[in-house]
Amino acid sequence: MPNPTSLPELIRAHVFISGRVQGVGYRYATVDTASQLGLTGWVRNLPDSRVEAVFEGVREVVEEMIRWCHIGPPAAVVKNVVVEYEQPESLRGFEVKHLG
Repeated sequence: MPNPTSLPELIRAHVFISGRVQGVGYRYATVDTASQLGLTGWVRNLPDSRVEAVFEGVREVVEEMIRWCHIGPPAAVVKNVVVEYEQPESLRGFEVKHLG
């Protein structure tokens, strides 16, 4: 029987989104959605026209965010979402990052 005082499992998803995902407000909609869900991490545009994001939080909430990534904001046309799971790094807040 699980211990009711145990902390929920935290996970980290490193996500790459391709399609028409730059110039359509994808990064800022990602910040809004992830922040509303209580996730930590970051999002940025890549030079190859993809969007890269990292989400940390409770498994169920991270999975909900990944489902959102398949749709994105109204102007986006998402073609593919690749998810790699990694060890959480205890990030704070959620932000737009820039290359360089």
